Amino acid sequence: MKAKVLVVLLLASAWAAQAQRGVRIAYIDMEYILENVQEYQEASSQLNARVEKWKMEVEEKKNAIAQMKKELDAEKVLLTKELIEEREEEIQLAEEEMLQYQQDRFGPEGDMIRQKHLLVKPVQDRVFNAVQEIANRRAYDFVFDRSADVVMLYSNKKHDISDQILKSIDRTRKTEERNSGSAKNKFEDVNREVDPDRQAAKERVEEERDERARILEEKRQERIREREERKREYEERRQQILEEREAYRKAKEEERRKKREEREQEKEEEENNDNN
Repeated sequence: MKAKVLVVLLLASAWAAQAQRGVRIAYIDMEYILENVQEYQEASSQLNARVEKWKMEVEEKKNAIAQMKKELDAEKVLLTKELIEEREEEIQLAEEEMLQYQQDRFGPEGDMIRQKHLLVKPVQDRVFNAVQEIANRRAYDFVFDRSADVVMLYSNKKHDISDQILKSIDRTRKTEERNSGSAKNKFEDVNREVDPDRQAAKERVEEERDERARILEEKRQERIREREERKREYEERRQQILEEREAYRKAKEEERRKKREEREQEKEEEENNDNN
């Protein structure tokens, strides 16, 4: 709605200020331009392949977790309480790691969003430069992007300068290739960041990811320590019970031995009395 109001105000202002001549308006279709920039399409295909690989990795992690749960359900009746808790903690840790991996790859600041931005930014810069050059040369007052938020209820094709933008981008690319002496594809590596601000943002994201990984590792180590502590306590209790049972068994044996000796002694005394 704000975009519509802005367009109306701009057109009204231009009409009032330039009533002596017609307002010259053109538009571009950014989606159409992106579809026809070869370097963008090639890099986009590379990114899509990476995204599919990430999705497969997430699916593999989910399947591994599901298998861990299935195996635990099947073996639970054979396991002690301590072993069940240990397996449940392993499953919980695997789930946390899987969710963190999803966030790192597909979250709001994840690799997919960041690399898509890096992929489209060079094209946007070239389009902006081409629009500036063509608008100045042909004295356009406004150039809109029909694929953006501005709602265009009708647009005459003759005002579409998208093909001219593509030609300008192609000329610029060829000039750069001649000047550089190579046909280096500026879009071949969507991870590359030459802008210091974007480089700093990338480093910040990586630092946050490393910090999350460190926290997860600390949690994992803490669970391992807790598990080892429970094992130690369990072994101590088990050893204590065994010692108590052994002491009880020996006491009973000693008690039976004494009773047996007493009976034998009584029997011997009775036999002596009978002989007398």
